[in-house]
Amino acid sequence: MTQLEPTREEINALTGATVLEFGASWCGYCKAAQVTITSELSHFPNIRHIKIEDGKGRRLGRSFQVKLWPTLILMKDGVELKRLVREIDAGELKSGLALISAQQAGG
Repeated sequence: MTQLEPTREEINALTGATVLEFGASWCGYCKAAQVTITSELSHFPNIRHIKIEDGKGRRLGRSFQVKLWPTLILMKDGVELKRLVREIDAGELKSGLALISAQQAGG
């Protein structure tokens, strides 16, 4: 099943808190990070999570200058506020999720 990749314009138009997760199904670092990502996101049900299969010729990853996987881009109303790359630290992810989530509550 192939999911259509959203365009950069669609991503920029998203409102609220969003996490973009760039990676590949065969990537060992991506697989290793899944437990941390899933666990931390479970505490923030209000945050949209979009997994994007990245690779050669994929425009969305290039538009964000993604070079290593996994890359998590934490966004609020289409604006990147934080980026986590490769080895995802649970504490860093939690603080980033709290950042975009709290801003949502504050308006």
